[in-house]
Amino acid sequence: MIVTRNWLNEWIDISKINLEEIVKTLNSIGLEVDSYKEIRIPKGVVIGYVKSKTKHEDSDKLSICEVDVGTEILQIVCGAKNVEAGQYVPVSLIGSKLPNGLIIKPTKLRDIESNGMICSSVELGLPKINDGIWILDDSIGELVLGKELLEYQSINDDIIEIELTPNRGDCLSVYGVARDLSVALNLNLKPLIYSEKDGLLGIGRLIGIHTSDKIKSTFQYKAFSIENPIFLDSIKNLRVKFAEIEKKSCIESILSYVTHTTGVLLRAYDAQKLLGDKEKITIDIKDDAFGYSCVYLDDKCLSKTGISQMDFAKISDETKIIIVEANYTDPKIISLAINEDKNLTPDEHSYRSTRGSEPKLELGQSYLFNILSKMQGVAIYSGSQQIVQNFEPKIISFDIDSINSIIGKEIIRNDAVKILKKLGFEIVVEQEFISAKVPSYRHDIENIYDIAEEIVRIVSIENIESKPLNFSEKNRLNKSYFDYKNKQQIKIKSVSAGFFECISYIFDNEIELLNLGFKKCKVYLENPINSELNMLRPTLLNHLLKACERNLKNSKKSIKLFEIGAVFDVNANQSDNIAFLASGLQNEPSLLNSSKPKEFDFISFASKISSVIGKFSCKVRDEKIPYLSEFEQADIVIDGVIVGYIGRLNLNIEKEKDLGKTYVCEIKFNKLKFNKIVAKPYSKFPSISRDLSIISPKNMRFDEIKKCILDLKISNLKSFNLVDIYSDEKLKENQSITINFIFQDMNKTLEDGDISSQIDIILSSLKENLNIGLR
Repeated sequence: MIVTRNWLNEWIDISKINLEEIVKTLNSIGLEVDSYKEIRIPKGVVIGYVKSKTKHEDSDKLSICEVDVGTEILQIVCGAKNVEAGQYVPVSLIGSKLPNGLIIKPTKLRDIESNGMICSSVELGLPKINDGIWILDDSIGELVLGKELLEYQSINDDIIEIELTPNRGDCLSVYGVARDLSVALNLNLKPLIYSEKDGLLGIGRLIGIHTSDKIKSTFQYKAFSIENPIFLDSIKNLRVKFAEIEKKSCIESILSYVTHTTGVLLRAYDAQKLLGDKEKITIDIKDDAFGYSCVYLDDKCLSKTGISQMDFAKISDETKIIIVEANYTDPKIISLAINEDKNLTPDEHSYRSTRGSEPKLELGQSYLFNILSKMQGVAIYSGSQQIVQNFEPKIISFDIDSINSIIGKEIIRNDAVKILKKLGFEIVVEQEFISAKVPSYRHDIENIYDIAEEIVRIVSIENIESKPLNFSEKNRLNKSYFDYKNKQQIKIKSVSAGFFECISYIFDNEIELLNLGFKKCKVYLENPINSELNMLRPTLLNHLLKACERNLKNSKKSIKLFEIGAVFDVNANQSDNIAFLASGLQNEPSLLNSSKPKEFDFISFASKISSVIGKFSCKVRDEKIPYLSEFEQADIVIDGVIVGYIGRLNLNIEKEKDLGKTYVCEIKFNKLKFNKIVAKPYSKFPSISRDLSIISPKNMRFDEIKKCILDLKISNLKSFNLVDIYSDEKLKENQSITINFIFQDMNKTLEDGDISSQIDIILSSLKENLNIGLR
């Protein structure tokens, strides 16, 4: 953001404050000065008046000019195309030294004496204003012949470039910077005075506004006409060049100048193009589906507020009647729209509108028409057409103690209130609390921390004493730490059980997953890595199966794999799973197993899983998993909670992938319990084992028998396990199951009578509850 001292001086009186103090103050209030420099015209350059111009006889490009410099009339040979009699020009006198090092001396050009030099702006160390000499006007001050340009403060300016953070859109204007600077320097802003003359043609004859819905933007329309070409004066021309905001046409440059000065977004429309054969136009304003407002004329979009303007509605060099639109939209709406609506082609307005333009539209229009009213050949339409929205202001309530704890310095409440009021906040004090109504141009103020930052900016960080850091170590043993440690523990136990770890992408093959029976994720990948990694994975097993196939092709007979990683449900909610796979033989053939190791079966695989995650039980699933064998699959249950599933791979999948017997298991990591190991006292007395063979129906599951025995809560019964199942033709629909019971007491050696009584209790309960008994 480029400003100049004199530009700022239009809004606040800083004429008596030196440049270093201004720069220091800007830095202290958070408006970091990137660079600054002084512009000074060299001594010996004065105002001259071209009395006459004659063509040089021996040159097509040179002219002989008589130039009045107040004390004398000089003959100067000039090569500029634009020099003419009647112009006020800068003249470098004999002996003066220009910024480029050129010293002016009497000379002869094609045998004609030349005593001085009519200068261009570039030759004086200023930006290039035009091709040729610089033509002066009274915008620099009263034009006094012979007066040195060094004495004109309006030309000898200080240029300041400010590096703004994206949240400070309120300072993307000279007025915005002056507004902040006025608070820090305790100065008052100068009022902008503009009043319309009487007897002007009303704008209501030219344009009307219609809107059927409550829109999210504010608009104001004014108009003017031009009879003759208009031009920027010398000072505005310089500032436009300094700020690098020059446009193709003079009208567009004026609008750019006003926007840079006030922060108000302005657009110009060619009224004649819009009118056509009509006497009056009526524009319709409505919000787009993405939330921003659009301006329409007969269903043709003229502009998208704060984003772009259609070419057919723009002004040209032939435009005679101009409609000026001032608009404001909340920057969040514009930012979201540009991000979501991929069909938009934002123009330069979007830079300001996404950061926050000035919502006080009357400020920009008044400043513009104040300039236009002083131009020859400009006719202004009186009044304006506008749509005003009453935006609900943000109100932040706080107490001064909270502010002081954030800042680290005691700020007197009245001082804080005074600072906020000067920054434009409306303040209401109720007992201990302060309610601050945030000004509409401060889009970045959201909470008490932002309020504290505003106070610090004005108090200055340099005035806040540093304090030693009160450091106290925080407990870092949080959930993330414990999850990490538990995963490491799982990995160590898995490797100890003979499994090898796999690491794979969180993406997987959509077709393969759908074939396994998984549902498609609602969140799709717009630009996947490749066609085989085009869906967020809902399971770890598909990657393990691919790894198993690769191992099999490398002549591995025993394949044991595991992985811990992220999976995603249908709605793309992430969680962590642990998956295991065992395929083929339990071990590779070796001397120890006589080269005849056993194949994996359900019990051996479940035993290995138990060595990793701890003791668990299996429960028949209510709903079958399609990629597992119908007869070998179960839920894994720990302390009554289903934590995952275990089973053999579907036989068709085994055959398709040319795998041996393959068992898989997948567990929800967050459902596992990692309890601390608690040492319990053990009995010093021997345990006693008893076997019972019981006749039960074939359709009765062992779970029912197990539950019946556990419900008895026999203290001396340490464990019991199913050891054999037998059936023959004599038993018909029944089967014989053998259960091994282990009894042990903490205080004595059990006798046969003790065990017999407890066996009787078990048999009695089985008979009573399940109608089964001894074989």
